[in-house]
Amino acid sequence: MNAALTLRERSEAEASRLPPLLARAEHLAGTVLLGDHGRRRSGLGDDFWQYRPAQIGDSRRMIDHRRSARGDQQFVREREWQIAQSVMLWVDQGASMRFASNKNLPTKGDRARLLGLAISILLVRGGERVGLTGTTLPPRRGNAQIIRLAQAWSGDVQDDYASPEHRAMIPRARAVFISDFLGPMSEVELALTKAADRGVRGVLMHVLDPSEESFPYHGRTVFESVGRTLRHETLKAGALRGRYLERLAERKEALQQLCRATNWQYGLHHTEDSAQAALLWLYRALDGSLR
Repeated sequence: MNAALTLRERSEAEASRLPPLLARAEHLAGTVLLGDHGRRRSGLGDDFWQYRPAQIGDSRRMIDHRRSARGDQQFVREREWQIAQSVMLWVDQGASMRFASNKNLPTKGDRARLLGLAISILLVRGGERVGLTGTTLPPRRGNAQIIRLAQAWSGDVQDDYASPEHRAMIPRARAVFISDFLGPMSEVELALTKAADRGVRGVLMHVLDPSEESFPYHGRTVFESVGRTLRHETLKAGALRGRYLERLAERKEALQQLCRATNWQYGLHHTEDSAQAALLWLYRALDGSLR
C-alpha cells in the first residue's frame, strides 16, 4: 500500500511540473525570433518565394503569365525550398543533473529540460519533426509532440550518470545532446561515432553549475554524488582544486575533439547564465547543420 501511494505521489508530482515547464519553454522560445528559419532558397515546396526574369532553359509552364502581363518581360514564379528535417534529442536525466550549488540557481536538469523543450518548440514552428533518440518517441510534427517530450523528460534516472541513447539513429537526421557529460566518456564517444557513421550531425550542449567550474571549496569538505553512490571526505579540499580543474579541462577538450571528429558542434553553458542566450546559440548552431 505504501509503495503504491509513493508511486502515485511521484506521478502526481511529475505531472504537476509539466504546465509550468511548458509555459516557461513557450515563453523562452518566444524570445528567439524565428525569422525565415535561415533556409530560404529556390526549390520544391508550396510557398511562394520570389519572381525572377525568365532565362534560357526555363520551360513555358514555369512562366507566371499574370506577373508577365504587367510588362514586356516574362517572369518565373519560384517556390521556397522546403524539406522537413528530423531532429532527435537526448536530455540527460541522470542524478548528477539534479545538482545546484545554491537555491538561487536552477539545477542542471531543469535548465537542460527547459532548453530541450524550447528548441523543440522552435523547430516544430519551423516545420521540422522532433523526437527522442532511441525508439520510444520517433520524430513527429505538432504541439502534441511537444507535450510528449515534456512528459518523457518529467522523470529522473536514479543512476548518477545517464548514457546518451544511440539506438535507431535516423540516417542523415540531426541531433541535440544536452548533459553535464560527467559520466563515462566512452559512452559519449560511442553515441557520436554511431551517429557520424549514419550521417547524423548535431549539437552537443555541455551544461555545468558555476561551482563545477570554479571549485570554491576549502578545508574539511564531504563530496557526495547526488545519487549517493560516491562519497569522499577530505580535510584539505583546496588541495584538490588544481587536479580537479585539470581533469575538467581535459574532459572539455575531449568533448571538443570528439565533436570536431564527428562534425558536431560543441557549446558550453553555465546555469547562472542566460537561458535565452543559450537557446539562441543552440538554435543558430542547429540551424546551420540543417542547411
